[in-house]
Amino acid sequence: MRSRGEPRRKAGAAAVVALLCAGAAAPAAPDAARPGHGAGPDTVTVRIDTGQVRGVRTARHRIFQGVPYAGPPKGAYRWAPPRPAARWHGVRDATRPGPLCPQVPSPYARVSSEEEDCLVLNVTAPAQVRRPAPVLVWIHGDGSVGGGSFFDARRLADRGLVVVTVNYRLGVFGGFAHPGLKGSGTFALQDQQAALRWVRRNAGAFGGDAGNVTVAGSSYGASAITGHLTSPGARGLFHRAALSSGEGMMDMPAGVMGPGVPGYPWFVWRSAREMADISAEMTSSLGCAAPDPARTLRCLRALPVKKILKVPYIMNAFQVFGYGNETLPDLPPRALRAGRFHRVPVLSGATRDEHRTFVGMLYDAVHKPFTQEDYGRALTTAFGGHAERVRAKYPLSQFPSPAIAWSAVVTDRMWARGTHAQHTALARRVPTYAYEFADRDAPMYLPLPGRFDFGAYHAGDTPYLFEDAAAQSRFTAAQRWLSGAMTDHWAAFARTGTPNGPRLPAWRPYRNADARPYTQSLAPDRIAPVDYAAEHALEFWRRLP
Repeated sequence: MRSRGEPRRKAGAAAVVALLCAGAAAPAAPDAARPGHGAGPDTVTVRIDTGQVRGVRTARHRIFQGVPYAGPPKGAYRWAPPRPAARWHGVRDATRPGPLCPQVPSPYARVSSEEEDCLVLNVTAPAQVRRPAPVLVWIHGDGSVGGGSFFDARRLADRGLVVVTVNYRLGVFGGFAHPGLKGSGTFALQDQQAALRWVRRNAGAFGGDAGNVTVAGSSYGASAITGHLTSPGARGLFHRAALSSGEGMMDMPAGVMGPGVPGYPWFVWRSAREMADISAEMTSSLGCAAPDPARTLRCLRALPVKKILKVPYIMNAFQVFGYGNETLPDLPPRALRAGRFHRVPVLSGATRDEHRTFVGMLYDAVHKPFTQEDYGRALTTAFGGHAERVRAKYPLSQFPSPAIAWSAVVTDRMWARGTHAQHTALARRVPTYAYEFADRDAPMYLPLPGRFDFGAYHAGDTPYLFEDAAAQSRFTAAQRWLSGAMTDHWAAFARTGTPNGPRLPAWRPYRNADARPYTQSLAPDRIAPVDYAAEHALEFWRRLP
């Protein structure tokens, strides 16, 4: 495996990275800016370990935004472990979103930032808390764009949770690796752990229970949580984990993320050597290369953010995590299989049509039809001498288009196979609750020029948990019911470690000994078990070399 292929992978996927952040269109506004959530806002002040912060209070919520949890990673602290936030005097305003971490806009997410003083978080809590409330910490997806303020957590707070959404260093700023550099390849993970330590110290100031913390995330954020489950530094920082559309135990066959994109044994994990090679290649044009690694590092740390961001694909090339270091001593999939992970209950799942996102946004939805010839070439690239066996299992005659056929192949082979492997590994040691988001009419919230049936697409379940006006304005009554039920399930899990609760559909744990380990299908017309292995032809893929 050559790290040289990494920028090519990211270039091929550059058009789709915005979706992985799951709805990063504009920062969440305070309650005052949104109708239907009680009377106009007042302010409320609480004291945390670094000083007092002033947030917004309405009849139903208290919201604090842009609260520092670590010091600015600037200058000599660029590519250094997060350090404590400085104390302040007086009352710090927390009524508006804080700065985003450095990022560049994409065609589908017109957000950008050059501000490194960005390690902030946001707290949404019920207006009144009579007893310490469960805490849910949300780690957003993508890894190259986005921020915690894009996720409006009021619906979860209405269920009695204190919700914390987090910024962390993105792209090259979160994943850079260099000879002799402490923390190489893991600065994003270290930021997230620093935020969890902040929660342990300060949850009580907002009415939260520091002894009942759920860490939750989607896509890249869910993969990060797989890492935290195996990281010594995360021990004791959370008590439950909820993973949506994570890639933690996925491999990547050649060509599935676009023509010319090589295959990798793991979708999101890279060795220390690979991370260093990616970093050297992506920064080679910045004029800092020197025989002395320390001199190279000093030069790179002194560069303006703007100059670094101008390097093509330098943010997307680091949508991976390095292992073989202090933060991740072992390859996480290997650690999960061996049982070397923190013993906490897990809620985990994927969407029914994960890979339609990527096929649609690379082809049909941008007026580049994926043809029958493309299907044949893609099968050969991914599966070589086994391509005809795959074609026989997934004949074009059974699908409305070649793009949908290829999406089904990759959804089953890569996403469902990886999700099943993760559930199997987790369920050997901890209570595990599996699900599949199956709303094939979920509103697509990205502006795309072409027509494509995205189905139950990657990260399409996120707007069902968080307030998202663009998506929810198009919800049917049945989808609103599903959104309410899902939010209730997630809140119950955060409260008790099981997604069951009064008036909710029963949800059994996933048990490997069962003939059909229980997976809950979440659809507008049905919340009930699904035979996940049969639906995604996992026995066929198990037998295929």
